[in-house]
Amino acid sequence: MNINFGACERVLWPISIACGVIMSKIVYEVTRCFSSSRFQSYSRLSESQKIEWNNRGFSTFHAIVVAIVSFYLVVISDLFKDGAHPELIIDRKSVVSDAIFGISLGYFIYDLRMILWLFPALGGVEYIVHHGLSLYSFSLALLSGQAHLYILMVLFSEITTPFVNLRWYLDLSGLKSSKLYLWNGIALTLGWLFARIILFFFLFGHMYHNFDQVKTMFTLGFYSLLAVPSTLAVMNIFWFWKILRGLKKALSRKTHAQ
Repeated sequence: MNINFGACERVLWPISIACGVIMSKIVYEVTRCFSSSRFQSYSRLSESQKIEWNNRGFSTFHAIVVAIVSFYLVVISDLFKDGAHPELIIDRKSVVSDAIFGISLGYFIYDLRMILWLFPALGGVEYIVHHGLSLYSFSLALLSGQAHLYILMVLFSEITTPFVNLRWYLDLSGLKSSKLYLWNGIALTLGWLFARIILFFFLFGHMYHNFDQVKTMFTLGFYSLLAVPSTLAVMNIFWFWKILRGLKKALSRKTHAQ
């Protein structure tokens, strides 16, 4: 692997990673201050529940930011459009893709630290695996300058995170029987289906269609590109099954209430 670490990267990577950590800390504190003054239910939470409440605040913020940037780079910009650039699609990157990977690295480092510190309150082994794979993938993409398109596709799937977090907030606030909880559950199910199931099938189809380019990657990158999205896809299917079960229960409660 030829490490892609020029003059620009020496400045951009450390700054973007630091921005990811600082962003997470700032949004954590803003969530804490805002929630303590605006939500009565927040004051009744235990200390560990308050920490998770604030943690989900910055995970929501990160998810929205990276989903918007990923959508722009993959769909709106011409970075990965056929014939727009002389480089192979597998080798295309930009300052923006490098920056968003660095910011995400900072976020996942900060979040993983909290998960390990409070384990298993903020998530079990599956969260550690998810974050570990994310850190590994972002680092490899930055160092190699390859497969940015596919990492951005996976990163876009974070768009489902706000719905997951809202579901948790409503549950903890005793609003599990509300219409908002039900509609959020439907939105989460549909969002998960498109962003974490169908999108992954599209990703694998795109890789298959451009497999001649994928094979030009360095050995570790090639096998990682095959293994990491596949592992995440299996986890997404498992979580989708749990989401469907939760939606079924919510619909059943709504029916009985009527």
